[in-house]
Amino acid sequence: QVQLVESGGGLVQVGGSLRLSCAASGRTFSRYGMGWFRQAPGKEREFVAAITWRSGTTSYADSVKGRFTISRDNAASAMYLQMNTLKTEDTAIYYCGAAKGVFYLSNPAQASAYDSWGQGTQVTVSS
Repeated sequence: QVQLVESGGGLVQVGGSLRLSCAASGRTFSRYGMGWFRQAPGKEREFVAAITWRSGTTSYADSVKGRFTISRDNAASAMYLQMNTLKTEDTAIYYCGAAKGVFYLSNPAQASAYDSWGQGTQVTVSS
């Protein structure tokens, strides 16, 4: 089992930046990859970005391409999400997830590919 803890959320104005962190502990070496999802009030959880643990291959939702950057530090068992040029529609609770199944490799944007989740961190972008 992997334990995940997100941090770095907060209140920021439109056009600002935030950097989210996800600290992982437990059997992280057995994971194929990790990802960020977000959930706004009244909406379903949606994919934001994902990264494979070994090669660092990344994928992004179209809505954040060019603005967000996902990265990981294998030695620190941590994952990050640098968010720039934030928009009001980025307001949500952001969750990090860890995936250990092969299904993740071809479906990193599917929430069902992840078996461990953090508690989430709130990001609020004000106009």
